[in-house]
Amino acid sequence: MRFGILVFPGTWSDTDCYHQVKSILGQDAEYVWHQETSLDRFDSVILPGGFSYGDYLRPGAMARFSPVMDALNGFVATGRTAIGICNGFQVLCESGLLPGALLPNQHLEYRCQWSYLRTERADTPFSNTCRQGQLLKVPVSHGEGNYFADTETLAQLEEDGRVLFRYCDIEGQASAEANPNGSANNIAGIINETGNVLGMMPHPERSCEAILGSTDGNLIFESIIESCREGSRQG
Repeated sequence: MRFGILVFPGTWSDTDCYHQVKSILGQDAEYVWHQETSLDRFDSVILPGGFSYGDYLRPGAMARFSPVMDALNGFVATGRTAIGICNGFQVLCESGLLPGALLPNQHLEYRCQWSYLRTERADTPFSNTCRQGQLLKVPVSHGEGNYFADTETLAQLEEDGRVLFRYCDIEGQASAEANPNGSANNIAGIINETGNVLGMMPHPERSCEAILGSTDGNLIFESIIESCREGSRQG
């Protein structure tokens, strides 16, 4: 399958994502400059981390106006998958593809550390190679990863099973101590209503080789690949 990796001015995790899907997982991948207006040639799209447009105004606030975002709206409307990582999650929220917002970390510190994520569902395009409840060791690296939404939205996300990953400790408990940024309900990643768009603050592309300390991030992209293959078989 072919991944498109969006690149905005200030994006810097694009090469990590490329390395993971191309060199580690053996898939086709292509960088997509933010001024492009078509994503039709791709099977899945990645919005990597970084500081798009220098994070002026708010993280992701300016990237949402890039021409490629109109193309992304049309792309996901066809049912194809998109994953936003860190700044990519912020862009998805700013563009309205996902609800809520990412606020400054509750402790007002930039955190770069390992985190454990509890897989809340194993039946999505992003988690079908995982087990429900499986813990993934994936690092975080952000200053504004505190997920916020109003009470009604949070309740709806929980009711609909749209919280896909939740910060937890090594025992799988979603405790305040295991929450690196103060996110509501220990939320680390959510999906849209149709389940084909994922936003997450932790960096799966930085847990793709044993030398890095974990290969758990590969499960997320392997799930996307398997989902695409399944779609091709059904088509």
